[in-house]
Amino acid sequence: MADLKIGIDVGGTNTDAVVLDPDGRVIAKAKRPTSPDVTDGLRAALDAVLAEIGDDLHQDVTRVMLGTTHATNAILERRGLGRVAVIRLGAPATTAVPPLSDWPDDLRKTVSAGEAIVRGGHYVDGREISPLDLDAVRRFLDGVRADAVAVTSVFSPADDGHERRVEELVRAEYGLPVSVSSEIGSLGLLERENATVLNAALYGVAAHVTDALVTALQERGLGARPYLAQNDGTLMTLEHAARLPVSTIGSGPANSLRGAAYLSGVADAVVVDVGGTSTDLGVLAGGFPRESAAAVEIGGVLTNFRMPDILAIALGGGTVVRPHGIGPDSVGYRIVREALVFGGTTATMTDAAVVAGRVPPGAESWHERLQGDMSEEKADILESAVTRADEMVIDAVDRMTLGRSDRPLVAVGGGAFLLPDHIPGVSRVIRPEHAEVANAVGAAIALASGRIDTILPAGDSRSAAIESAKEEARARAVAAGADPAHVEIVDLLEVPLSYLSEPAVRVHVKAAGPLAR
Repeated sequence: MADLKIGIDVGGTNTDAVVLDPDGRVIAKAKRPTSPDVTDGLRAALDAVLAEIGDDLHQDVTRVMLGTTHATNAILERRGLGRVAVIRLGAPATTAVPPLSDWPDDLRKTVSAGEAIVRGGHYVDGREISPLDLDAVRRFLDGVRADAVAVTSVFSPADDGHERRVEELVRAEYGLPVSVSSEIGSLGLLERENATVLNAALYGVAAHVTDALVTALQERGLGARPYLAQNDGTLMTLEHAARLPVSTIGSGPANSLRGAAYLSGVADAVVVDVGGTSTDLGVLAGGFPRESAAAVEIGGVLTNFRMPDILAIALGGGTVVRPHGIGPDSVGYRIVREALVFGGTTATMTDAAVVAGRVPPGAESWHERLQGDMSEEKADILESAVTRADEMVIDAVDRMTLGRSDRPLVAVGGGAFLLPDHIPGVSRVIRPEHAEVANAVGAAIALASGRIDTILPAGDSRSAAIESAKEEARARAVAAGADPAHVEIVDLLEVPLSYLSEPAVRVHVKAAGPLAR
C-alpha cells in the first residue's frame, strides 16, 4: 500500500492525526492532548497513528502535513520571537506615522531592534516617490543588532523593485534573513508592514518547528517529505515555510474547512468546528475557505495578509456550566478527568449535551453514567445550558450566512455532537464520518498554492499584464511545492481603481495544484 499520507493538526485542546491511503480513505486516526510546548503532543499523535497502521507500512508513508499553532502562540505569549530591524521605504512621505506605532508596548519591545524610514517607495502608478537611498539603509543597519530585517516599501504590490534592491544589499553585506512586504500582505501600508515585521520575528520559531518535525520523522525512520499548512487551506514546503512563517497563522480553522469539504463532499457550506474550548464557524466557497475582507488582529497587531473568515465563540465540549450561564472558561484537555460524565466534579457542556440525549457515536453509555448522581436541580441547570448553547450557535450561523439559507451546515470537530440536528438559517446539518478529525484530514488532502495581489494598468496592456500575473501566481505555487503540470488558476479578482491619473485595476490571482511527487 504505497503513498500513504499523514495529516497532523495542533489545536488548543487536542492534537489530531490521520493516515490516508492512496484512495484518500482514513485508515488510522488519533487524538492526543496538546502539550504546553506543542511538540510533545505532536509526537504523541504521530506515534499513535503509526502504531495503528503497523511497522510494515511505515516505509509507505511518503508525505507528512502539519498544521500548527507554534507561530500564533509565540506572538500571543511574546515568546521565542526574534529581534527585527524595521525599514520603511517612503520618505519624505509616510513620516507622520512611524513603523510599529500602534503595537502593544510589550510586543514592540520584544521584537523591534530599531526602526527607520528612508527615501524610496513608489506611487500607485509606479512612479518613484524618491530615489532609493541605500546608504541610509547601511547607516541604519550598522547601528542595530538584529536577527532579521523587515523591508516595506510604499505601494510595493505595484512595484517591488526598491524592496528587492534592499533585500539584495542586506543578504550580501549583512548576511541576515529578509522579510519583504510584497510577498506577504496586500494594499494598506501599515497593516502590510506589521505582517512583514511579524514574519521576520517568526524566523526562529519556524526553524524550531521544521527542525522538530524533521527530527521526529527521522527518529521514527520515516523518509516522508514534510509540509506545513497555510492559512488559506493549502500547503507549503518547509523551505517555503522558513521564508513565510506568518502564513501558518490561522491554518487550523482553514484545515477544518478543507477537511469538512472533503469528508462531506460539499463545496459550498457553512462549517462549524466544535472543539474542547471554542467553536469556529467558517464558510466554504468552491471547496476553499471564504477569506476575510477585513484587517486581522494578531496579538494586538492589525495585519492584512490572507486569513479565513472565521467567527469564534466561547463554546466547546469542555466549557464550564454554571447555574446562571456557560463559560467562557473551559476545562480543556482536562475534560477526561474533570467532567461529570468521566467521574469528575465539574459540569461541562459535554455533560449538558449528554443529558439532552446528544452523544458522539459509540458513547451511548455516557447517559447511564450520569443517572446515578443527577439531582433534579442539576439536570435543570444542564438542560438550560443546552438551550443557551443552541442560541449562541444559531446567532453565530446567522452572522456567517449573511442572509443565505440554501447552504447546508457541516458539523465537525470532537465536540460536534453538541450541535442540534436542526439549525435555522441552513438547509440541513451534515455529520460526515471521521468528523472529529476533520482538521487533520484537511491538512492531509490540501493542495499547494501561490498568489499575487498587485496593481496593473487598465489600458491596452491589461490582458498581457494579467497573464503575467497568472504566471507569477503559478510560479509561486510551484515554489510552495505544487506539481508544475497540474497547477490551475482557482481565483481571479479585478477591482477598478478610481481617481488615478491613468486607469488601473487591482488584481488578485490565486493558483493551486496537487503536490509534486
